[in-house]
Amino acid sequence: MWQEKDKALVREFKFADFKSALGFVNKVGELAEAANHHPDIQLGWGKVVITLTTHSEGGVTDKDRQLAEKIDGLWQA
Repeated sequence: MWQEKDKALVREFKFADFKSALGFVNKVGELAEAANHHPDIQLGWGKVVITLTTHSEGGVTDKDRQLAEKIDGLWQA
């Protein structure tokens, strides 16, 4: 579930291993490129933390919410 923290949407995703987490990050990267809206991504063994914010607007916007929904779609697929 996404949480609002410090003017951003943040969510942690858990995986069985690094390879699975990396594959997810690559798919998120494709979505971000298509949307021309790029999250901050932290990748570690078995986990990915994604932070969405619109820096030019100083916080969360519809762009962030839309990308969060698309990322959730990847997660649920």
